[in-house]
Amino acid sequence: MQNETNKRVAYFYHPQIGRYHYGKEHPMKPKRIAMAHNLIVNYGLYRNLDVYMNRQASLKEMEKFHEPEYLQYLSQFTSVRSQIVNEYQHYNQQPNITHFTSHIYNEFDLLDYNIPHSHEPIETNNNYPQPNSFRVGDSTDNPSFPGLYDFCQLSAGGSIDAAHVLISQDAEIAINYSGGLHHAKKREASGFCYVNDIVIAILELLRVHQRVLYVDIDVHHGDGVEEAFLLTNRVMTCSFHQYGDDFFPGSGDIDSYGEGLGRYHALNIPLKIGMNDETFTEIFQKIITQVMEIYRPEAVVLQCGADSLCHDRLGGYNLSTKGHGACVEFMIKYNVPILVLGGGGYTIQNVARCWAYETGLCLNKKIDAPIPTSEIYYEYYAPDYKLHFPIKQNVENKNKKEELQRIVEKIYGYLKSIEPAPGISFHDLPQSFYPDMNVEEEINPDQRYEQTLNQFEGAHYEEGSEILVDPSNGFSIHRRE
Repeated sequence: MQNETNKRVAYFYHPQIGRYHYGKEHPMKPKRIAMAHNLIVNYGLYRNLDVYMNRQASLKEMEKFHEPEYLQYLSQFTSVRSQIVNEYQHYNQQPNITHFTSHIYNEFDLLDYNIPHSHEPIETNNNYPQPNSFRVGDSTDNPSFPGLYDFCQLSAGGSIDAAHVLISQDAEIAINYSGGLHHAKKREASGFCYVNDIVIAILELLRVHQRVLYVDIDVHHGDGVEEAFLLTNRVMTCSFHQYGDDFFPGSGDIDSYGEGLGRYHALNIPLKIGMNDETFTEIFQKIITQVMEIYRPEAVVLQCGADSLCHDRLGGYNLSTKGHGACVEFMIKYNVPILVLGGGGYTIQNVARCWAYETGLCLNKKIDAPIPTSEIYYEYYAPDYKLHFPIKQNVENKNKKEELQRIVEKIYGYLKSIEPAPGISFHDLPQSFYPDMNVEEEINPDQRYEQTLNQFEGAHYEEGSEILVDPSNGFSIHRRE
């Protein structure tokens, strides 16, 4: 295990993403993604990135996991300005899309509901099921809002294409902070998540890779991803999360470890409040070291939910950006293709700090300078205007050493019970979302677009404001300098 200094890093972003608005009182603020992006620009990190613009995932792509009926319901929540985003789709003509073969669906148990998958475009009509059946708009957690469907498409499209640049070996690390929505289920919204971009991206990775490891450092259990792959040994899920005292979503006990072929392939590390850098880093590294040695994944998906940071509005940990980032840095050292995603995080200035810092780590750069004065969101970082914020003092870490050791030993026991790689059988190869692509050849750059560099500078978004994207500026690919 060694850290290479010249990894190629792809970064996915769309200038619209920060404009979507769950509601004034809702803790989920897509604006944090725009704030992180602006720090990445103002720290000059983008110069070392290959930057791509997120495209909108197609209905057929999202149907790889989600029920057509559910997507049909979501599709009514489009933005009156969504045609602006569609202008960029005019430049980015999607290749033909095909569905995964039925045996892959059966292996992952993704067709349990016996509802036929539609291959036709969504029909516009008002005969939608009651929202309670999909848990959209029936609670403050999962509100319906203008542009909801477009937001989901951009999130999923970024993760799918990020997975694809890894498959085509155009990058060793791919980043999409608008992804990581790990709670969404096959036919219902959950925990601020509507479309599970992670599951769809992992399905794309499985087209080429025999084994994919999913690691989740969000403060909440990655239940939607675990549920999707509960019955397969092709994917191992490993979630480090706060657990107990009715903390959402309530799942993720250590004795929940997968079923059937997936037995012992769903690893849950339930933790308590007060978790600090030293303790979190220690248990993370102990468990991941064993996972990597035994399971030997060919690709890794890392969900970097920043609600595990100190001062988060919903989480109860006491992690710093450096403690959170240590997990990213540790995973990178394995030199396995890695998809880095966003996730939770509800103190938005700290989310932006964290993801900017972790982008630097992906580039083998540890940024520590004060917030640049050119930063358009500069006042959000008052009073100290520093990248790294202080953690809380005199906070009790409820995670006792003896309890953590028992967790580690139990996880080690699960890992000893699985068949070590490369003995894990490689089932049928699923078809790609890009069926005509030769993976030995470089993907056609005309199929990927990014905003021009002058669009990066000074990009500023107010929540709920009108979206101003001028497609006449063109969309060119920025390669690292």
